[in-house]
Amino acid sequence: MTDYPDVLYTVKDRIGTITLNRPDRLNAYTPAMADGVRRAMAAAAQDGQVRVIVLTGAGRGFCAGADMEVLNATLKGERGSTGNPEDVAPAFASAYGPKLDQDFADMTRFAYFMRTKKPIIAAINGPAAGMGLIMALYADIRFAADKAVLTTAFAQRGLIAEHGISWLLPKLVGPAHALDLLLSARRISGKDAEQLGLVNRAFPQESFVQDVQAYARLLADTVSPRSMAVMKAQVWKSCFQNFGEALATADAEMPPSFQWPDFKEGVSHFLEKRAPRFADI
Repeated sequence: MTDYPDVLYTVKDRIGTITLNRPDRLNAYTPAMADGVRRAMAAAAQDGQVRVIVLTGAGRGFCAGADMEVLNATLKGERGSTGNPEDVAPAFASAYGPKLDQDFADMTRFAYFMRTKKPIIAAINGPAAGMGLIMALYADIRFAADKAVLTTAFAQRGLIAEHGISWLLPKLVGPAHALDLLLSARRISGKDAEQLGLVNRAFPQESFVQDVQAYARLLADTVSPRSMAVMKAQVWKSCFQNFGEALATADAEMPPSFQWPDFKEGVSHFLEKRAPRFADI
């Protein structure tokens, strides 16, 4: 286990788990936490033994939004240190598939999630509000406990749609649902979020950790890390492409994929009816 600012990082069974660790405050967001998440994510991205990254919260909450004491300090013109994001920037340089370095260049929020070459799963175990919800939206896949509560919160604080949520939310649920969630700041359950398409699936609270781990192990144990890296880059790049450009990207990526050791292994393990032994990245 590695202890970063307001964050714990563990690796087990090729799954890197980043845990927001302020349970007494429902993991309310702080500048130190932003730095901790960034450093833990960089460690996971660079660790060949990690194939999947899970982001979750300690205790009852995922992340209850910005710590109100931090908001109060912001009103007074005080800002906490977030470390130097550029210290870990090389960990997120595009290495597989189409380049995303310019499209998601921002390092102070969570755009580097898209450039991380490994799939990121947000495991929303409890309340996710404001900045906490935004953090989850930057993940590649989201699971929520059925009894978790999610809200954008910003309109009730006299704020705006912050940190890219106005770009992310319509892509996930469409403009009408995005405006509903932003304007009303109403609270929805994990099950409601599943029905809207805000999360991939809502799991029962009682089995949530086990269900998320089972999916993470599916990715870690049965599919090619290189394939996942390229596919992830293709999907995020497509947000800036038309259909023809997306086809051209796929056409460019296909010939190299036939030369990968993973392609040979993918065919071999299928024919030999055994577990795959894909290379780490």
